[in-house]
Order: sequence, then structure tokens, then C-alpha cells
Amino acid sequence: MTETVIFHKPYGVLPQFSDKEGRPHLGDFVSVAGIYPAGRLDRDSEGLMVLTSDGALQHKIAHPDHKMSKTYWVQVEGAPTEEDLAPISDGLALKDGMTLPAKCQLGIAGHQIWDRDPPIRVRKSIPDTWLTLTLKEGRNRQVRRMCAHLGFPVLRLIRYRVGSWTLDGLAPGQWREV
Repeated sequence: MTETVIFHKPYGVLPQFSDKEGRPHLGDFVSVAGIYPAGRLDRDSEGLMVLTSDGALQHKIAHPDHKMSKTYWVQVEGAPTEEDLAPISDGLALKDGMTLPAKCQLGIAGHQIWDRDPPIRVRKSIPDTWLTLTLKEGRNRQVRRMCAHLGFPVLRLIRYRVGSWTLDGLAPGQWREV
């Protein structure tokens, strides 16, 4: 029987089911046997992960040929304007080549963001801004590299959506079968 779970990965949790160094990992939260991450989410990122026993679904989510869209909420240092962010919609030249065009908008459409432990660093003299980014590819640390390329370092990164699944109704550390 195929199992698929969506999980709200907290900050600091490794995107794997074990760790020889004793760090928090998926196995500390999800008790379903035989499922594996469909794509990765760095330890210093948080948000939605899809875990499945379905190899075809895993491939569809993780493989770049399928271009399944993913939406991220990104808190950046600084106060970018729409003009500052416009190059994202054309694609950016990063060290590993051009990115595909992506969607980017200021704000996170009225969503409430939970507190993070530990909290992000705050600088009184430098503002921070939330963005919503939707990509159809998933290169290593791509969102962070795109924002840094534009001069807006990422302070906090949350994956909100993968395909049609979202974080809605899941608190950090919670999961549910889909």
C-alpha cells in the first residue's frame, strides 16, 4: 500500500530519517515506516516536506524534468521593491547557470507566521521584508542564492507549498497522511 505524508519540518531538523550525531531528524517526528523524502529541505529551512513510499511520485516531485511548482515564504534583509525583484521573473544567471523564470511578490498574502526557535537575528537599522516566491525547479539552496544575487540575504526560508499540498493546518512538527 502506498503511503504519502506531508510534514511541517521545523527549523534545525535534518531532512533524513536518522543521524549518527544525534541531531533532530525526520524520524524524531514521523513514525510511518517505508517512506522517504521527495526532495530536500535544508536543515536551516523550514516548512512543507512530502514523504512517500511511491517512487513515481517521489520522482515527479524531486526530478527537475517535471518542474513541479513549489512556493516559498522568504524573509529577506532589506526592503526590496518590485523593481528590485523583477529580474527573478526573467531568470537569474547564477554560478550553475540561468534559473528558470519564477514568480515573486512582496508579502505573504495575510498569512500568520509562527515564531521560530531560535529567532532570526534582528538589526534595528536594517529592515526586513517577506516575499512569496514560486519556482518550477529546485537547485541546491536556489532561493537563498537568488535573493543574495539581488542583494537581499535570506533571514528565514519557509516552503509553503509543493504542487497542490500546503502547510495549511499543520503546526511545526506535525504531519498527516494524504
